[in-house]
Amino acid sequence: MKETIIIAGFGGQGVLSMGKILAYSGVMQDFEVSWMPSYGPEMRGGTANVTVILSDRKISSPIANEYDTAIVLNQQSLDKFEPLIKTGGVLIYDTNGVVNPPTRTDIEVYSIDAASECALTGQSKMFNTMILGGYLKLRPIVEMSNVMEGLKKSLPERAWAYLPQNEAAIIRGGELIRKVR
Repeated sequence: MKETIIIAGFGGQGVLSMGKILAYSGVMQDFEVSWMPSYGPEMRGGTANVTVILSDRKISSPIANEYDTAIVLNQQSLDKFEPLIKTGGVLIYDTNGVVNPPTRTDIEVYSIDAASECALTGQSKMFNTMILGGYLKLRPIVEMSNVMEGLKKSLPERAWAYLPQNEAAIIRGGELIRKVR
């Protein structure tokens, strides 16, 4: 098993954190893991993406030219990474950040309305864990107990009080994800 994932959006959306949670979750599950972030110089609002590779074998290179799964949170990321998804791969996008939906027909396309759900519930800080929940519903590569351990490792201790809300957001994300085609 080897899963190569790109998560992309604007800085401040939790893109790198989502990748870190997945990476830690993979480590907890004894996978070989690669986490490679890329971001612009801006603190918030600039582009950000992270490549995460989870594998039960050694990873020869952390650099990927194509992906099994792309999670995109804005139009620029969709435009850049949609062509790089392997045939038969998965594309997940947040409906709030994408104006022109994906066009490829040789991949599975899913949408998740996480930004709107977070706005309705007043839980904007749960956006990335809700998106992660949608991904995990489709690709349950790591077990929930390991995801929660990965989440705890990636958060500062002062944020551990929010672990139950994050777990609820992960579950809610799994409920919200919808197949487009």
